[in-house]
Amino acid sequence: GVWEGFRLHKGVLVFLKEHYDRLFQGAKAVGMDLGMSRDEITQAVRKTLDANEMEDGVHIRVMFTRGIKKTPSQDPRLTISGPNLVIIAEYKKADPESRDRGVKLFTSTVRRGSPDYLDPRLNCHSKLHEVQALIQALEAGADEALMLDVNGFVSTCNATNFFMVKDSEVWTPTGQYCMNGITRGKVIEVCEAVGIPCHQKNFSLYDVYGADEAFVTGSFGGLTPVTAVDGRILAEQIPGPVTKRLQNLYEQAIETESAKLKA
Repeated sequence: GVWEGFRLHKGVLVFLKEHYDRLFQGAKAVGMDLGMSRDEITQAVRKTLDANEMEDGVHIRVMFTRGIKKTPSQDPRLTISGPNLVIIAEYKKADPESRDRGVKLFTSTVRRGSPDYLDPRLNCHSKLHEVQALIQALEAGADEALMLDVNGFVSTCNATNFFMVKDSEVWTPTGQYCMNGITRGKVIEVCEAVGIPCHQKNFSLYDVYGADEAFVTGSFGGLTPVTAVDGRILAEQIPGPVTKRLQNLYEQAIETESAKLKA
């Protein structure tokens, strides 16, 4: 199946078009008919939110599976129902103080797969590699795993996208071997809008260890600074000046999106 994580901000489901584009592209890639339009999914999400009187600070996970099968099997022909939809809405807002304390990363030995194996851009339920990577990181005393691609370049974290800052310029992996996160894309857009150089490129741990700042991105946490990678302290000031500026600009982008959709 495929899934998406939405954010409810002041009554508005932000960046909904981008999330739906990724959801329907993923479903098409695995040959799955969701059986619902974008408007119908939104209505189902709104019904869930209204039933729980939720208006702000909510993270919504929308999950589709192919449907019920008459016997355990990989064969989709044994499906005897339409697609299953599960909606989980939680009050789940990143605490600013906890977020600004940052996270520690550990580089996992588990690599991101190549596109001919399981395309890393596909937002599917198969996350075993990411779970294995996270377990390694937790056992090493870190908060999240940094993962390399099949060529040894930095790719992503197990649940977030990775950025680093060097000489006031922002670097992030190419996107070929990672989930092309919605927040990742918004940060790139913000950088372009305000003239902060942002490079989507291949780089290695050598570059990361010498970074001035680093941060990770996700729909739930927004931008979270990285304090250390593999035990190496990246910066004394957390968040760093570029990270802090981008945090503020990203929150402004959310406010602008909310105001536009309410108008």
